Amino acid sequence: MWFKNLVLLRLQEPFTLDAAAFEERLKARAFNSCGVLESFSDGWCSPIPLEHAPLVHQGGTDFLFCLKREERILPSGAVSEQVQERIAEVESREARSLRKKEREAVRDEVLQDMMPRAFTQSRRTYGYLDTRNGWLVVDAASPKKAEDFVAVLRQTLDGFPVRPIAPVEPPPGVMTRWVAGGLMPEEVLLESECELKSPEEDGGIVRCRRQDLDAPEIRHHIEAGKEVIKLAFSWNDRFSLVLDEHLTIRRLRFLDTLQEARAEVASDDVAAQFDGDFAIMRLEIAAFIPVLLNWFGGEKTPQAA
Repeated sequence: MWFKNLVLLRLQEPFTLDAAAFEERLKARAFNSCGVLESFSDGWCSPIPLEHAPLVHQGGTDFLFCLKREERILPSGAVSEQVQERIAEVESREARSLRKKEREAVRDEVLQDMMPRAFTQSRRTYGYLDTRNGWLVVDAASPKKAEDFVAVLRQTLDGFPVRPIAPVEPPPGVMTRWVAGGLMPEEVLLESECELKSPEEDGGIVRCRRQDLDAPEIRHHIEAGKEVIKLAFSWNDRFSLVLDEHLTIRRLRFLDTLQEARAEVASDDVAAQFDGDFAIMRLEIAAFIPVLLNWFGGEKTPQAA
């Protein structure tokens, strides 16, 4: 359950549903497996890996929930082979070349024929509402994947006004100053990974891994005008992460201090352990978000955003 990525979204109005009412809304859009002719299916499932567990797990004023998506897998090579065989058969029988629309129709027929026999695979995306502080936190590696999660939530709730996090100061400028040797928060320890990009629309990108960020070549890139758009660092001995230009957090890893705290609440009861893990994670993230925003000048007001 520990989140590996964080996309932070600001609620634009208070979330007024309690856990029971929210549960009922999610039940109306609960997950069902793909039908035989469906390419995918998505819906809400329990975040806790227990049978008949609720769809909403409450911790204080935070609500954790989970979107499950199941897709039918059709190998593109197998589809193409079947399409070409069928096109060749029709063209031979009718002694003519098929037009573009006819070829597309053949492809649709092949997909319909193959779909019931296709394997399925599923993935889960977790998110939680911090109703006290007005945040939706999604375990997604990109804003696009978080938006897919939000899109289903909007359908479920008949609307859900939310916007991406909006810092006052652009993150690339701040992160570039850190790498260039400027003033940096004391609790931040840079690691050995960053990505730099020229500000032009099609500007070059330099990716550095296992690289001393104090090295002259890094400074040369910055002096040439490149900005840091991804940066790996640890914070306050609590966790390590990679932060990008949109303030999306990837490869979030909870460090020894928090793992020790987890060990103190270890339990053989799955539900109790899950609740303890969620409590540690949500409290740490709630403490980190204001610090993160402060590094970038705070959060823009709705009018300024």
